[in-house]
Amino acid sequence: MLQLKNNSYSIDGKKIIDDISYQFEQGNIYILTGPNGGGKTSLGKLITGLYRSDNGSIFYDDKDITALNISERANLGISYGFQSPIYFKGLSVRDLLQLSSKSYDEVELSHLLSQVGLCGKNYLDRDIDDRLSGGEIKRIEIASVLAKKDTKLYIFDEPEAGIDLWSFKELISIFKKLKEQKKTLIIISHQEKILELSDFILVISDGKITRSGPTDKIFNTLSISHIDKFNCEGCEKKELD
Repeated sequence: MLQLKNNSYSIDGKKIIDDISYQFEQGNIYILTGPNGGGKTSLGKLITGLYRSDNGSIFYDDKDITALNISERANLGISYGFQSPIYFKGLSVRDLLQLSSKSYDEVELSHLLSQVGLCGKNYLDRDIDDRLSGGEIKRIEIASVLAKKDTKLYIFDEPEAGIDLWSFKELISIFKKLKEQKKTLIIISHQEKILELSDFILVISDGKITRSGPTDKIFNTLSISHIDKFNCEGCEKKELD
């Protein structure tokens, strides 16, 4: 489905991704975890085309996509949810979802928002600007990623950040439904419930995959300090006891 071959990436002479190779298979949930600054987000951006590898190659459905840009990769069915969502001046929530879904059906657009815990009546015609909270922006962005019906590979960077308990439960449900549809998910996360939901875990540190394998074999080898529980009282995370 997706194959990385000897990919490396550097910024200002510092190697961020160091000769990573890996094979992702269709219909599985993969978690990228590990210490902050280890290269997880950079690897996700290499896959989507936001970053370009210094060397190596990327194959998607047996097609070499190494030279393709982000739009070309998106057209092949690769979607990306940012860790820190972007504000779109002059764009409404309705505009964003219509662009993503290519649909003008209000019921469908409202359903997309309901999946992330937002009411269409209250949000569709709001502008995406700094009057929305970070959590609201995050949920709207996740809805826009879900809106692309032709997506086969979803990449989410810490999707649980900034959302409340109810929305978090809905997010877990969304991931389960996507897996039932044989979609492939690559999720960057330290969150316990998301880790447990996965099929495979990749631990990334210093730009390398230091451990990888089925979740039941890798989860118990993770450092407690790198696993988070969801804090029911708000949007913060709590270290596992």
